[in-house]
Amino acid sequence: MEFITYEVEGAVGVITINRPKALNALNSQVLEEIDKTLDSVDLETVRCLILTGAGDKSFVAGADIGEMSTLTKAEGEAFGKKGNDVFRKLETFPIPVIAAINGFALGGGCEISMSCDIRICSENAVFGQPEVGLGITPGFGGTQRLPRIIGVGKAKEMIYGGRNIKADEAYRIGLVNNVYPLEELMPAAKKLASTIAANAPIAVRACKKAINEGLDVDMDAAIVVEEKLFGSCFETEDQKAGMGNFLEKDKEKKLKVVPFQNK
Repeated sequence: MEFITYEVEGAVGVITINRPKALNALNSQVLEEIDKTLDSVDLETVRCLILTGAGDKSFVAGADIGEMSTLTKAEGEAFGKKGNDVFRKLETFPIPVIAAINGFALGGGCEISMSCDIRICSENAVFGQPEVGLGITPGFGGTQRLPRIIGVGKAKEMIYGGRNIKADEAYRIGLVNNVYPLEELMPAAKKLASTIAANAPIAVRACKKAINEGLDVDMDAAIVVEEKLFGSCFETEDQKAGMGNFLEKDKEKKLKVVPFQNK
């Protein structure tokens, strides 16, 4: 891997887009390396991923304009499909993915962050879909995910106007969950990832699947999705251990209660 580093700390994997001279911009090679990295994740041991960018200026500054500038219509569509396929794999990855956004998240950078389950950012983060200024539309899911996350009106304002927003506004409109000083961002991401990783992995995966699939259908169908995934958790070791531990603690708690004595 030339542009992607992958490290595992306990049950948490950290994927870093490492192309700082280009502000971690996404070209075809970076997309292919992200794809291969996801394929290499050991789902037997890794329970949560963190995605971030190298350096302290940029998460991902966008797709590589130099590569895109000479594309034909067919090549442009194919490039969009390549990005969408990778981002969709990230979005539907079996385990949760946290985007730790350490600076610019523009165009493809904003889009890849929206493919993650949870977004947290540093105080210097900047978000936007500036593609209209380049004569193109967002091509890696921006027109679809941004309205779903922040609402149609605000998404249209950002996309039509090509307007960037800073971290505080991203937090206010719900694009990110939390904002941290830059030096606290990765520790916060790792703490959150460790909290997620400490929970029953089968249940966490089922929750991700239920939320993602449920959002794509009406409520009646969504409830059925949840029922099936709820049922799938039973008879698993996670369910038996989790409920067994709860009942044992509850039993011990009741035994410690001192009965009231009227003297």
